[in-house]
Amino acid sequence: MKKLFDFIMTFSYSLAALVLFGMAFTTIGWSVYEVFSEMDNDELLNGEFVSIMLQSVGAIVISVAIIDVAKYMVEEEVFRNKELRSPREARQTITKVIVILSIAVGIEGLIFIFKAGIRDITLLLYPTSMIIAAVVLIVGLGVYQKLSASVEEKA
Repeated sequence: MKKLFDFIMTFSYSLAALVLFGMAFTTIGWSVYEVFSEMDNDELLNGEFVSIMLQSVGAIVISVAIIDVAKYMVEEEVFRNKELRSPREARQTITKVIVILSIAVGIEGLIFIFKAGIRDITLLLYPTSMIIAAVVLIVGLGVYQKLSASVEEKA
């Protein structure tokens, strides 16, 4: 029964990772297509191209984060034994996930700041909160690293 469950879970993670890879690469391709299709547009001087570029950069950044998550799923859940063997491995795994999230949130916040700066300065509250959230994630990760490393040394 355990072997059947392990097979089903491995298959599920593999399928989910494959779907994530497909969606991420489709998003990247679509973003590049949008930029090149707008190059011959007559409204490039109105700032529309910059907006499309920023939107495409944001989509590509999110896609790269999705690829990292899919890669992590394959590495940790498909190719390796599902059990974490030590607190050090748990710390490394959590570090990978938090770093991916903080990079994605921080870059997305920067892109939204540029968009808000172009449109309306009063729209800066949301992107600023995203950057603050990324900073809190990084600081929280540092605290977690320090506390978990000291626990590892005692064990």
